[in-house]
Amino acid sequence: MADEYFLLVCDDVPHDVVLTDSGVRVMDVVQVVRRLTELSLWHSKVLAAQVPGRVMDVVQVVRRLTGLSLWHSKVLAAQVPAVILAGVPQEDATAAVSALRGVGARAEEREQPEPGFLEH
Repeated sequence: MADEYFLLVCDDVPHDVVLTDSGVRVMDVVQVVRRLTELSLWHSKVLAAQVPGRVMDVVQVVRRLTGLSLWHSKVLAAQVPAVILAGVPQEDATAAVSALRGVGARAEEREQPEPGFLEH
């Protein structure tokens, strides 16, 4: 028995939230700062901590959006591109994308195709 899908007029087309880039990695910034300024490792880390869009900020947002553990959120944020939320309404997808962009990540909202759109 095949599954049958019906799209009702009142249904919102489900959306996915895709994380395409998790932002600046602190150790990359530290290495550049050390090379350019010849500061110590400690001073370079202090300067790099001020850079917006750090990966840990993205991990915290992913954790808040998905309810995953800190470890799973970190793994998910490191594997870009990654689908953070799947099959959510457009309002929730838009809010999630803006939260991710607010901490310096690149994210996009994608409309899910209708089931069986390849079958003809």
